Amino acid sequence: MNIKDDFPIFKNRDICYLDSGATAQKPAYVIEEIEDFYKNYNANPHRGAYSLSIEATEKYENVRTKISKFINSRFSEEIIFSKNASESLNLLAYSYGLENLKPGDEICLSIMEHHSNLVPWQKVAKKTGAKLVYMYIDKNFEIPEEEWKTKINKNTKIVGITHVSNVLGTINDVQNIIKYSHKNGAIVVLDASQSIPHMRIDVQKLDCDFLVFSGHKMMAPLGIGVLYGKRELLNNMTPFLMGGDMIEYVYEQETTFAPLPNKFEAGTQNVEGVIGLGASIDYIEKIGYEKIEEIEKEVVDYAVDELSKLEYLELYVTPNRKNHSSVISFNIKGVHPHDVASILDSEGVCVRSRKSLRTTAFKIFKYGFDLQSVFLHL
Repeated sequence: MNIKDDFPIFKNRDICYLDSGATAQKPAYVIEEIEDFYKNYNANPHRGAYSLSIEATEKYENVRTKISKFINSRFSEEIIFSKNASESLNLLAYSYGLENLKPGDEICLSIMEHHSNLVPWQKVAKKTGAKLVYMYIDKNFEIPEEEWKTKINKNTKIVGITHVSNVLGTINDVQNIIKYSHKNGAIVVLDASQSIPHMRIDVQKLDCDFLVFSGHKMMAPLGIGVLYGKRELLNNMTPFLMGGDMIEYVYEQETTFAPLPNKFEAGTQNVEGVIGLGASIDYIEKIGYEKIEEIEKEVVDYAVDELSKLEYLELYVTPNRKNHSSVISFNIKGVHPHDVASILDSEGVCVRSRKSLRTTAFKIFKYGFDLQSVFLHL
């Protein structure tokens, strides 16, 4: 099975794409499902009583049900469509953070958070008088147990933690962090953007309060994201965006909001993105997470072993491979990361460069290192 053949871009471009952590390439199946929607079902969901709109609504809502099963949420209305993980996190900051925090409360984040799970909480802290507290990493690029056990306490109201670091590839001990957070009365916001393309996620087993991810990192189109939240929490939150289809009744001086999930989906949604996201889930399920993890381990082990032999290269990976995903960050000694990325690009190799960390995130995709039929999407 040569999975690479499923991706049209590799038939059209002679490249080695290693930046799936930013956005994954799209298989033909996803592209064809989007095309089929526009050819045969294009209408605005929830807006019309005619058959075409009803069919579009069914397509749209079927994906919500599919995602609910995919992450094992209790109710399909716990799945909210957004533009991306960043928008989902901003929704939480405005609709939950601003409404529930006060002076003396604490927001605890890991220092490895993506800016999307950091900057909104900075604003919330300034607006509410809450305090931002950070969990730091050790020399192994991991958050040691004593860090979260000393930083999370009875004053902590919100814990924001990435499942997998988009820079270091560290897989955090989110199961125990969530348990400890709940023990102290805090709710947990889990960023699964870098983990859900690689590993099965069960929100009931994890018991996270909120979970976010972006579809484009898991081979869905750009501009579609998901917010999962426990129903009782979402019901008690006020909407972040106002507009069409999230309204129940409108009077001159007052408005009541529609029930979940519509309450948080104002205006015409990115329906093609939702359809593509459903198709990407089908594609992942067809290959299977066991196969994905098997190939990922093979490629990452090979890459780390080979890169470790280069004296001019500094690697930033966890020594324990079980705690490491498929992001490989490195620095070429004495060379600016942008120069490294430009030189690699001249050879048809696409990598991410990060000036602020003096590293180049080496995102492994589905071919390279002379391995055949390699499938990875970060």
